[in-house]
Amino acid sequence: MAEDTIIRAFRDDDLEALVELSLRAWEPVHASLRQVLGDDIDLRLHPDWKVSQADEVRSACSNDERDVFVAMMDGKPVGFIAVGLNAFHQGMGVIDIIGVDPDYQRRGVGSELTQFATEHMRRRGMDIAVVETGGDPGHQPARATYEASGFTLLPIARYFRLLD
Repeated sequence: MAEDTIIRAFRDDDLEALVELSLRAWEPVHASLRQVLGDDIDLRLHPDWKVSQADEVRSACSNDERDVFVAMMDGKPVGFIAVGLNAFHQGMGVIDIIGVDPDYQRRGVGSELTQFATEHMRRRGMDIAVVETGGDPGHQPARATYEASGFTLLPIARYFRLLD
């Protein structure tokens, strides 16, 4: 386990700290997406990415169909993961969202959360785990974490074009 990491169930009073850390964690990811998509498409998809990201985290953490866990270090939340059971297919668990505070990245927190989530899925009767992430440079650390955790990549191409 990452140094002194405790993973526990989400509590309502964690929410704003998780929103805040997710905005900092996704800032370079969003910059990468914007570079890949270009300003016009990115602004169309994400007119205010911070509002969208905050809403996504709040939704995942308050969704009764998600099990949410928080990584704690130094007495504060430093990461989180939301898991859906029987998602997409009976017996399939999905990592819906995961985030690690940039100040705590590269310490194994994301790997520990991923391992915890897959063990949770197994205990709850799932026999397949799935997670999705971007193929852009900003998502490379996430891809490395999932591959190191034993996930198999299924390449999927998604193309964007702004219509005049």
